[in-house]
Amino acid sequence: MKAMILAAGLGKRMRPLTDHCPKPLLPVAGKPLIVHHLARLRQAGIHEVVINVSYRAEQIIAALGDGDAYGLHIHWSRETEPLETGGGIQQALPMLGEAPFLLINGDVWCAALPTQHALQGNDLAHLMLVENPSHHASGDFGLAGGRVNQTSTERLTYSGISVIHPGLLAGQPQGTFALAPLLRTAIDNNRVSGEHYKGHWVDVGTPERLAALERQLQSERG
Repeated sequence: MKAMILAAGLGKRMRPLTDHCPKPLLPVAGKPLIVHHLARLRQAGIHEVVINVSYRAEQIIAALGDGDAYGLHIHWSRETEPLETGGGIQQALPMLGEAPFLLINGDVWCAALPTQHALQGNDLAHLMLVENPSHHASGDFGLAGGRVNQTSTERLTYSGISVIHPGLLAGQPQGTFALAPLLRTAIDNNRVSGEHYKGHWVDVGTPERLAALERQLQSERG
C-alpha cells in the first residue's frame, strides 16, 4: 500500500509561524511535524509516499528529498495553487495507482494508523474517527456497527486519517474541489466504514495547539 500526505495548504491559522516556514516543517518534539508521519508510515511497512506541495514547496522538498533518509521513497505532486483535498488527490492519482491508499492530513498528529486492510468489499473509504475536540464539539459523522453515517445524534470527528479507494474520485475532473462532498455521498450509499480511535490525536491547527502538543510530548519523553 502507498500513502499520501496532504501538505499543500497555506497554513493561515498557524501564522505568524508559517510566514517563513511551511506548516509541515514546523518542529514538534525535536523534528518536523511531517517527519512524525513518515516515521509512522515506515513502521507500518509502507515504502512509497506521495506528498502534495504548493506553499513554500521548495522548502519542503529540500528538507525531505527523495525520502531515502527515512527509509521511504517520496513522490512529489506539485500544485501551482492549492487544489483542496479532492483536487490534490485527483492530481496525484497517477502516482498512487489503482489500489486503496492511506491518506493523512499533514496538520494532524496521531499515535496510530488504520490497518492497511481496513477497506473491505466495495467500500470507497474507511475513516478513523476520534472524540470531538473542544474546537469542534459538534463532530462530523456518526458511527454504528463499523459503518459511518450522517444520521446519528452522537457524532465523532474525522481525524484526517483514512484509507481511500481511488474509485471515490471516479468521474471527477482535474481542478480544485473538496473531498468532503464525495465522502458524504459515499456515506449515504453505505460505502464508508469507520473506527473509533481513542488514543493520542491532535489537530495541530494553531500555534496554541502546537505548543500544547510539544509540552505533552516532552512530558511523556521526560
